[in-house]
Amino acid sequence: MQPNILSRDEHNVSRKDISKNALKVLYRLNEAGYASYLVGGGVRDLLLQQHPKDFDIATDASPEEIKALFKNCRLIGRRFRLAHVVFGRDIIEVATFRAAHSEGEGGATGDSGRITRDNVYGGTLADDAVRRDFTVNALFYNIDDFSVVDFFDGVEHLEQGRLTFIGNAYDRVIEDPVRALRAVRFAAKLGLRMDDDCVAAINEHRHLLKEIPPARLYEEALKLVQSGHGIASLELLREHDLLQYLFPLTDARLKNHDEYAESMILHGLGNTDSRVKEELPVTPAYIYAVFLWPDVKAAAQNHEADGFDPVPALHMAADEIIPAQLAATSLPKRFSIQMREIWVMQPRLNNTRGARANRMLSNPRFRAAYDFLCLRNDTGEDLQKLCSTWESKQQTPEGQALLEEARSRAASRRRSRSPRTASRSRAPSTDGSRDGGQAVGKKSRGRSGKRGAGES
Repeated sequence: MQPNILSRDEHNVSRKDISKNALKVLYRLNEAGYASYLVGGGVRDLLLQQHPKDFDIATDASPEEIKALFKNCRLIGRRFRLAHVVFGRDIIEVATFRAAHSEGEGGATGDSGRITRDNVYGGTLADDAVRRDFTVNALFYNIDDFSVVDFFDGVEHLEQGRLTFIGNAYDRVIEDPVRALRAVRFAAKLGLRMDDDCVAAINEHRHLLKEIPPARLYEEALKLVQSGHGIASLELLREHDLLQYLFPLTDARLKNHDEYAESMILHGLGNTDSRVKEELPVTPAYIYAVFLWPDVKAAAQNHEADGFDPVPALHMAADEIIPAQLAATSLPKRFSIQMREIWVMQPRLNNTRGARANRMLSNPRFRAAYDFLCLRNDTGEDLQKLCSTWESKQQTPEGQALLEEARSRAASRRRSRSPRTASRSRAPSTDGSRDGGQAVGKKSRGRSGKRGAGES
């Protein structure tokens, strides 16, 4: 299989656009005599003149050989063994060239054909390219001569706006059903059109997503709704009937033409998309609160009708709805706690006077709850007067002092936690504010600030 090789003057990938840490890894592997390529989404996004979120590397060095080269390296994964080279908060992911499952030990598939282990080493660059999912992701930047290596016309497909699987589309979805969600994400993010066989394979085998662990679906859900293209992702998820595997309660409401739920989610995703584009923090607690609120609200109203007060009713509703969601996707406890706090603070925001109001302003979750209140108003609930009252209270000297107290308490809470571990993605905010809206530690920009994406 002969690739198309684009020399340095035939493409626009430049080292100045690659992170310094990724270049360090590329050069050290190269100097040690190993093949060293920037791969996948990093190359794709640079060709599209976008800014990659991550830089991944492929090499013929084994995971153990990679670890021997870098003191700051750790090996992770069973299903797909990888080396993570850690530079503080920045992680460079390094993968060894994979070969076909039939060519050695380390590969395994389940009865359905899904890949359960993918650690057959000793492959070539061409072997590794075949193992990738989409043609636009099988692109390699060679640090040795600064060329781009393209085995499957990925560059041409980018120019044409096509998203197509490598090889048989049906087999690729069966091997890993999450590729159906990845197809939606890339189509939404890059504005690509899925080929007909890609769509047909997704439609035929989407049910296999039921076999995927909730923790992995949670990761994919975040990539879809917190990518800056959440509305476009939602449209494609609904078009291909994939939303049911991520947010089944939401999917049922949208299929029943629940206008309130649709408006709530579109407003929430729209605000999230805006925040991501402005490089403001977002958090899963907020977007999950948005998706599940229509069901929580309905359940809470039923409990109130049975005689319970609003706050206990919301707690009871959360106890019913959260487990139903966790059966589809996991949600770390720290986020589910924040989500619940956002909900139960809604009726408490009706108290706008006296000591209770002051306690509310000094609560580290106030900004998130306030943003959520205003999102509800934007969705059609008659809450404008209440939102304006709280906005005015925040602008007074006393309000500013109480908000500063909340920021200090949130910062103290973060410092008391165990040291953060490095992450390949920007860590979500764990404290809410309306302006820099989801980070309590940021100063308020007032009512005009973007809201709704990740306050907590």
